[in-house]
Amino acid sequence: MVQSINTKVDLVINGTSHIRMTDYGKIMIGDKGFEFYNTRDARKFIQIPWKEVDTVIASVMFKGKWIPRYAIKTKSDGTYTFSSKDPKKVLRTIREYVDEDRLVQSLGFFDVIKRGFKGKFNK
Repeated sequence: MVQSINTKVDLVINGTSHIRMTDYGKIMIGDKGFEFYNTRDARKFIQIPWKEVDTVIASVMFKGKWIPRYAIKTKSDGTYTFSSKDPKKVLRTIREYVDEDRLVQSLGFFDVIKRGFKGKFNK
């Protein structure tokens, strides 16, 4: 069994990891970090300490009414993408441990297109 890095747990919720194939499991947020545990295979787990988190990126749609997924970008290992049953509750809990200036909103579809045109014509 995997040893948790947290000493105090604030939130445990059903979640999905979108890293390789879709993995279903539990998301645990505590005082030491963010953890994901697969329900079927105990060897598939993700533990991200708070000191390793660079930014948290939320994909916001319909003016904040729906958040389909969120990503945690680390300083050294890359970006991990997750979704859960209640993403607003998860992001509010993460906000207690990560500074608000490191919680960002991802670009929308038209923002990506506009940025591409600006980059193409500014050269």
